[in-house]
Amino acid sequence: MEKTEQNLQLDSLLDEELVEMVHQGNTEALDFLITKYRSFVRMKGRSYFLIGADKEDILQEGMIGLYKAIRDFKEEKLASFRAFAELCITRQIITAIKTATRQKHIPLNSYVSLDKPIYDEESDRTLMDMIAGSVVDDPEELIINREDFDYMEGKMAEILSELEQQVLTLYLDGQSYQEISEELNRHVKSIDNALQRVKRKLERYMEIDSNYA
Repeated sequence: MEKTEQNLQLDSLLDEELVEMVHQGNTEALDFLITKYRSFVRMKGRSYFLIGADKEDILQEGMIGLYKAIRDFKEEKLASFRAFAELCITRQIITAIKTATRQKHIPLNSYVSLDKPIYDEESDRTLMDMIAGSVVDDPEELIINREDFDYMEGKMAEILSELEQQVLTLYLDGQSYQEISEELNRHVKSIDNALQRVKRKLERYMEIDSNYA
């Protein structure tokens, strides 16, 4: 009961206030923030397909980014902890991807980012609904404009089957393979195979369409 009351008290505070409490040594505030942002980190992790990487590996990298955000956040310099945390989480995942691709001699376009803002860094609408990627020196520099978005939306319908689109959409909504298989009345293995086909098709498309950025 005491823990529940403590959580209710913490829940009434702003994230920035919680971070300040962590900086003062409050471990309950730290645990609360980590729990609060875990699903957000998992969502970010799902935004990246990386060849040869386990989902949990990417999740762990995202959690490291969250820890760094909590450690480094300074309210007088930064307005929003959530925005800073998102930046740190994304950078940590991208850094891990760069390291993995260098070690395996895989080109940077071997992964697909689904979480880049469409118009600018302040945009609420991201590429979570879409697929963005190209052969670039720095994945953080990927930018897409309105025309590219519309073009890619149409391209998705062309290169992915109806099942593949359904599976990808549900996967990005955070559903597990088991949940997707139950909703679509398909075997779990067929769900996994569909996602693997999605990844291969998108990677192949990005290699061919080198003008897309």
